Amino acid sequence: MSDIPPDLARLRSSIDNIDAALVHLLAERFKCTQAVGELKAAAGMPAADPGREEAQVARLRALADDSGLDPQFAEAFLNFIIAEVIHHHEHLANGS
Repeated sequence: MSDIPPDLARLRSSIDNIDAALVHLLAERFKCTQAVGELKAAAGMPAADPGREEAQVARLRALADDSGLDPQFAEAFLNFIIAEVIHHHEHLANGS
């Protein structure tokens, strides 16, 4: 017999499902950014695109605000992802 209340178990199960979806979405996103990095490397384009990144941050902050999520958290999360993408693009540009 479990001491976990059913409502807590249900919420934890939902959190687990959402976490799994987030991982799958991030994997899909990185597949797309990998292809972008390959195209940029082939075209001799820089790994970073500050204008695009700034627009994405603004867009994500607005989405977060509309969704009731702290825009600063959303920006920090996106900045972490962008840094990782740029790192991958730099490796592609260097032939690594």
